Amino acid sequence: MNDTPQVAAARIEVERSRARLMATAQELQERLSPKTLARGAWEGAKMKGADFAEDAVDAVRSRPVAATGVVAALALFLAREPLMDLASKLADGVTEKRKSKKKRKTKTRQDKTEEVE
Repeated sequence: MNDTPQVAAARIEVERSRARLMATAQELQERLSPKTLARGAWEGAKMKGADFAEDAVDAVRSRPVAATGVVAALALFLAREPLMDLASKLADGVTEKRKSKKKRKTKTRQDKTEEVE
């Protein structure tokens, strides 16, 4: 089967096109693989995180008092339940002390009243 030079050139061009198409398909398959996508997302998140941390450090350096206030408010918010428990225990302790003082005063007054009679 003797092909004319035009047919032979067309066959060669078809093979080249097929090879380019297969290379492109393999490249796309590699780019869209879950491993590659996850790696890209991880790298992007790391870069964003580093940028965010750098911006935060710059903000703290420029306004240390405000940053301290924000950190203190956040700490109080996170520790609100233990602090409320502590406050209620302290309040209960103060109430108990007041009650015991009132009882002592009442007993002392009653004892004095009895002695006078």
